[in-house]
Amino acid sequence: MNAFDTLCAESSCNELDKSSPTPLYFQLYGLLKALILDGTLPCGSRMPTEEALASLFKVSRITAKRAMDDLAAESLLARSRGKGTHVTYRYSPRPVKAPLVGMLQEIETMARNSRARVIRCSWQEPPQAVRDELALDPGEKALHLVRVRQRDQLDFGYYTSWTAGVEMPGDPAIFETTPRLSFFRQKGLEVTHVKQTLSAEAASAEAAKALAVAEGSALLSLTRRSYNKSAEGERMHDYLRVLYNPEHFRYEMDLEVE
Repeated sequence: MNAFDTLCAESSCNELDKSSPTPLYFQLYGLLKALILDGTLPCGSRMPTEEALASLFKVSRITAKRAMDDLAAESLLARSRGKGTHVTYRYSPRPVKAPLVGMLQEIETMARNSRARVIRCSWQEPPQAVRDELALDPGEKALHLVRVRQRDQLDFGYYTSWTAGVEMPGDPAIFETTPRLSFFRQKGLEVTHVKQTLSAEAASAEAAKALAVAEGSALLSLTRRSYNKSAEGERMHDYLRVLYNPEHFRYEMDLEVE
């Protein structure tokens, strides 16, 4: 879909309000700016002419020109005689940033309000990809933990983690009731930075068995990378991957603009 087709579709849903005290040029400017900033009108796409915009949104050419001029003044559009007007803003998704303390408290709260079944707890060499992220040398080992987390007698999450910089616990059963973050702090390993990625994937044979779902079922996937800072800089020390059964788990965020 080109820029004109996009605007045709938008005009049917976002007709300018002629009864509003907001000037028409500013309404049109706001609509176009939103479409540019969210990537609906991608970088390089050619914009309709002022005459076409005026006809499409039922405004004067002067109104369309002023909206386009304001967008060009903000370097969102480039206007060139003989070549037309093109979008110059390049959209790139940005991660949502949230307070780390609140996130960690939320993680620990969920852990304390559920129970984990430890499937595997061992001291072994991670796969190459994980070893590279943890900056481990060949042969170096990390704490490997596989668990299934349960609440109200329902298995909702399949957890796999690799942690560098901690020792094997004396009794792996500690992870049935103690959040890993609490265990880390007890061992002097503080989390100072967390990156999370949400996605979806099909259940592997092992995950399907652990969560009592059919192999290939759609699961919510969360990958969490935890870092700590030292005099030498920031280093990732924990890699966690969780597969959630969407029938028993929902991830909800409530964000407010400051």
